[in-house]
Amino acid sequence: MSLRSTRFKLAACTVGAVAAATLALATTPAAASGTYSGLAYVYGADTYVDDWGNEGILSTGTNTNSNATCLWQKILWADGFLSSASDIDGQFGSQTKAATEDLQDYFNLGVDGSVGQETFGHMDQWLYFVSGSTADGSTANLRYDGIAHDFTLSRNTSGYYSFPDGDGVTRLAGYNYRTCS
Repeated sequence: MSLRSTRFKLAACTVGAVAAATLALATTPAAASGTYSGLAYVYGADTYVDDWGNEGILSTGTNTNSNATCLWQKILWADGFLSSASDIDGQFGSQTKAATEDLQDYFNLGVDGSVGQETFGHMDQWLYFVSGSTADGSTANLRYDGIAHDFTLSRNTSGYYSFPDGDGVTRLAGYNYRTCS
C-alpha cells in the first residue's frame, strides 16, 4: 500500500464519531496555539519533524503577499485544495482563504481561513526525509507527500526552507517579500 493511500485512509477515518470527538478535544483554533519563532523565513532546526508548529500567521491580513504564502499554496495544491499550479502566486486572497478553510475542515482543525501554528504545524507530518545531513539535522532534502501531488523542498544550513513555486522555480520561503508568481 502506498503512503498516499495510507494517508488518505487515515484521513478518511477521522470522520468517524470517535475520532472526531477525540480531535475536537485535542485541537484549538488554527492561529491560537504555540509561539511564533519571529524569524523572517519558514524555519526548522534539529530533525525536520515538527518544524512548522511555530510559524507565523498567513491570512488575508497578515503576510498576505509573501513566499511563505507561496509555500502554503504549494501545500494546498499538493493536497488537492487548489486545482492548478497556476494558483500558486504568493497572494493570500479569497481563493487561498477558501482553500485553507476546506483543508482545515478536512483535517478537523479550527476553521478560520488563516494559517496559524496549528494548521501549518499539522501539515509538517507529511514531510519525508530524502537526503541530507543526519548527524546534525540542519540540512535536509525532503518530500511533501500530498494527497494529490508530491513535491520536494529543502532546508539549508541556516534552517530556512526553499521549495519550487508553481512554475518550478526554487524560492526561499520568506515572510517579508514575494518573488513567486
